[in-house]
Amino acid sequence: MEFRETTQTSALRFQVLGPVQAWLDGKPLSLGSPQQQAVLTALLLHSGRPVTTQDLVDALWGERPPAQAVAALRTYVSRLRSVIEPRREVRRPAELLVSVADGYALRIPGESLDLAVFERLSAEAAAARTAGDKREAHRLLAQALDLFSGRPLTGIPGPYAEAQRVRLAERQAAAAEELCAAALDVGLHAEIVGELNSLTAEHPLRERLRELLMLALYRCGRQAEALGVYSDTRKLLIEELGVEPGTGLSTMHTRILAADPTLAVPAAPASAAREDGPAGTPAPAQLPADVSDFSGRTELVGDLSTVLMNATGQAVVVTSLAGIGGVGKTTLAVHVAHRVRAEFPDGQLYVDLRGAGASPADPVVVLGDFLHALGVTENPDSLEQRAALYRSLLANRRMLILLDNARDAEQIRPLIPGVSGCAVLATSRSRLAGIPGAQLFDVEELTPSEALALFSAIVGEQRVAAEPEAAMQVVTACGFLPLAVRIAAARLASRPRWSVSDLASRLADQRRRLDELQLGNLAVETTIGLGYGQLSVDEARAFRLLALIDSPDIPLAAAAALLGVDEYTAEDLAEALVEANMLECFTPGRYRYHDLLRLYAQRQNERIGDAGEQERAVLRLLHLLIPTVRNAAQVIEPDDPLPELLTTLTSPGLDLPTPQTARDWLGTEGALLLSAVEAAASGPGTLQHAAVDLLNYLFSIDPDPTRGPRALRVLQAIGEDAQQRDDSAGIARAYFALGTLQSVTSDFQGSEQSFRRSLEHQLPDEPTVMFLATANMLGVILSVGNRPAEALPFLEQALATSQAVGAPILEARVVSNIARVQHRLGMTETAIRSAGDGVSAARTSKNGPLLAQTLYQLGVVLSGIEAVPHLREAHRLYQSQRNPLWEGYTLARLASALLVSEQHTEAAEAAGESLAIGQEMGSAFCQGLANAALGEALLALAQPARGLACLQEAHAIFTRLGVPEASPVADLIAKQHTEPLSPPAP
Repeated sequence: MEFRETTQTSALRFQVLGPVQAWLDGKPLSLGSPQQQAVLTALLLHSGRPVTTQDLVDALWGERPPAQAVAALRTYVSRLRSVIEPRREVRRPAELLVSVADGYALRIPGESLDLAVFERLSAEAAAARTAGDKREAHRLLAQALDLFSGRPLTGIPGPYAEAQRVRLAERQAAAAEELCAAALDVGLHAEIVGELNSLTAEHPLRERLRELLMLALYRCGRQAEALGVYSDTRKLLIEELGVEPGTGLSTMHTRILAADPTLAVPAAPASAAREDGPAGTPAPAQLPADVSDFSGRTELVGDLSTVLMNATGQAVVVTSLAGIGGVGKTTLAVHVAHRVRAEFPDGQLYVDLRGAGASPADPVVVLGDFLHALGVTENPDSLEQRAALYRSLLANRRMLILLDNARDAEQIRPLIPGVSGCAVLATSRSRLAGIPGAQLFDVEELTPSEALALFSAIVGEQRVAAEPEAAMQVVTACGFLPLAVRIAAARLASRPRWSVSDLASRLADQRRRLDELQLGNLAVETTIGLGYGQLSVDEARAFRLLALIDSPDIPLAAAAALLGVDEYTAEDLAEALVEANMLECFTPGRYRYHDLLRLYAQRQNERIGDAGEQERAVLRLLHLLIPTVRNAAQVIEPDDPLPELLTTLTSPGLDLPTPQTARDWLGTEGALLLSAVEAAASGPGTLQHAAVDLLNYLFSIDPDPTRGPRALRVLQAIGEDAQQRDDSAGIARAYFALGTLQSVTSDFQGSEQSFRRSLEHQLPDEPTVMFLATANMLGVILSVGNRPAEALPFLEQALATSQAVGAPILEARVVSNIARVQHRLGMTETAIRSAGDGVSAARTSKNGPLLAQTLYQLGVVLSGIEAVPHLREAHRLYQSQRNPLWEGYTLARLASALLVSEQHTEAAEAAGESLAIGQEMGSAFCQGLANAALGEALLALAQPARGLACLQEAHAIFTRLGVPEASPVADLIAKQHTEPLSPPAP
């Protein structure tokens, strides 16, 4: 069966079970170079889940990526988008291969990938076999294996593809084994001998294949050949591995020698009692009931089922599931156990080991219960005797043992059978890494779609379909944790008068969320509390203190600062929390909380935490971050003085030796910096001073308007507290930071008020960098508002102060700002000379950001074609410095200069780029400049409707901001005589 010919799949189909191929409407697609196919492969095998850029780079090149790996990756993605969506319009966002955070995801229907079809068919076959429909199981398995068209992922390079090639080859071999077993179940022993001969030659050490071959030969009347298979296998195992055949193969040999009559017919049903068990003792069937609404985890269910069904090697198969409380480990284990129980005809044992509670189950008692279930009426006394008898009874049986909620490896070690044939499936909050040969699986939260499916199954599809956005808000608030989703859904299902939006609103309040997520004796807080109760005193302290910072993740250096220990000790504590599944670590040296675990930790801080200890922890973190940002500033803008601190630092900060490493650190830790400031905002003056110092340093080198809402709330609160304390120094710095933030978010009126307020609390006769910076920024804001006469005195004050404190970098910056004021005052020649002086000083200084700014100012005061080279150079510099806001401003100014020289097409392109940046950064002023230039360019390109719409948008923005750029735009609109001037936006 060729996958591209199946009618069930969509028009776009992909193959990975062989050479990687794709078809669109039945026609093959050209997938490009092997590396490009490797990118596609990685995205396909993640089944729609996002893959980060770094993970894709690692998948293709491993530990030695090329210098331009990320650029090459983006090229491959762009080409793949063109291949799989050939009808997509230019500039229209991709619908299939989409950008997600720092990475990509390939969103295709499951049936579009041959591997997904294979997994579905395999799962259906297992279900059919469990239900007793052996012929249907055989048919489905044959159909599944027909999807393989050679070695999986043939020719795909990279370490990820190699690992997946091995995994898929193992899945193919396991499925072939199951197909042969199914063929024997339906009496196709003669037909399957040839296939088994081929498979045993290809996989000589897979004992179950040899066992099946022996059975097939025996049923064909070829007893001598069947016994010969055993002899050959035994010789091979002894020579190659130094071991005897396992229980399954040995038992088959013994049964053939004894002419066991049951070999002539398919195996007895699972419910039948064993002949070698105690008389009248039924096979144990202790599994709890499976849930009817089990959702998601398709790949994990398939992998676990395969591992357990292949329990025929030299040693007992032990599989362990680990995850945080409430993630659904027990539900998953029980579901998988029911899927594979037909493979264990001698029964299934189950026990809740109560490992997360205060009184874990004693293995002596558990063994007594197991032995009783196996027909033993009088148990030995000691643990060793019970374990020995238990192993003896299971030696010739094929049983599944489900050990739920284990505390540690020591608790389950006596409960593991001694020989192969049986399988153990254990669940625990910690990773049971102490069991030799155990296969460990981490159970993570559900995907958003899986969480929605579970929510819908309980609440009802109609209620969810009526409010899909609210439903997504609910499962997101639940952190996609199955227990939380179940509780929330059950609460809603029991309250028919509630809407989904009502529940979403209740869960939106983080302080009440844990209270809302309880129903009867089910409660998320109680479940998390069981894990917290297992922590040592130091681990519990670490769990609480790390939650003081509401950051997506916490680097090791920050964790050490919060805990007041060295990095080695911090790592030990953090890794202990990871082992206990109270913390997560997806990248070495970086740790994060599940959302609900963070809320629990924060609640513990409120209930039992020491407020003084918490304040000291946050202060230690700020004492790490402030000097680190200072170190970043010193390499990004060398010799550029920073405002004086209110904080006396106790740490040198992290070493950031190059501008590249500094910008990388700022980009990575942006959320951490803001979270630390938020944690300090409600603290005493010492903490608030440190928070303002951090923001002033940060804003000086990284003016990112997207920080606006969060930082604005913090600074307003700190400013008000400083006023209540009559803290002049705190007021001056808080309002300077607030004014800077308002300037980059286009709140020019608010910015002016903040800078004036800051100056009121500074002494002009004491030359400081803070006074210089405040006077300079106030002058700039007044100039932007077309009040150059008011701006000039402040800029002149700033210039005099820069000379007094000996700061040539700041002096050059002020001179270039004065040039803009001179330009507004009509002093064009003087303005050009001043701007040129600023550029010359910047080139001499080797300060890249200063050079970009002075070039920008020169480009603005010049006109037309003369401005273009300066603005182009400024744009290149801002790009290399990763300063998107000023990149957007510069592109808008470049577009205006290109318009003067009648380069309309290029002007439209530059303005379009500027508009996209302005929208992404949330900068109204940038959007206004871009719309104005784009509108004028479109008019020149004979697109009057679009051009007028852009001009009207620009006019509305400029009017709202109160800037003089509104006037020339209004004139352009009036000339069109097509529509009346749109009213200004509120």
